[in-house]
Amino acid sequence: MTRQVPLYQAKAEFFRMLGHPVRIRVLELLQSGPVSVRDLLSEIEIEPSNLSQQLAVLRRSGIVVSIREGSTVSYALAGGDVAELLRAARRILTELLSGQTELLAELRQADLDPALSAGPHPSALVTTPSPRSAPAGRGH
Repeated sequence: MTRQVPLYQAKAEFFRMLGHPVRIRVLELLQSGPVSVRDLLSEIEIEPSNLSQQLAVLRRSGIVVSIREGSTVSYALAGGDVAELLRAARRILTELLSGQTELLAELRQADLDPALSAGPHPSALVTTPSPRSAPAGRGH
């Protein structure tokens, strides 16, 4: 009897498989179509054995396929969903980094103007009762 892996675990294993910079770079390069191993090597600039290992992981996972034409081996994405996943990751990272950039700008501004980072002056903390907090029946 085989036990089925829960979907969340399968997703975690999928993202772990993607969790290598060389694999991500290979997938980015393959978005525009098949690329030969020679061209991948020139773009990524790693040892051939390391690239071979990373391509084997991607091929075993079914994300890429190899194409042999004579003595030339090329790789291609197995489907368009991987390219969409990479585009989604780019959008998410852009949003995250944009938020960090805004925070960094605020922090830098606070460094330039210490009054901004000091918070309100103690005299500004005096509170006045709002009209709603007045006892019922008065002033009407």
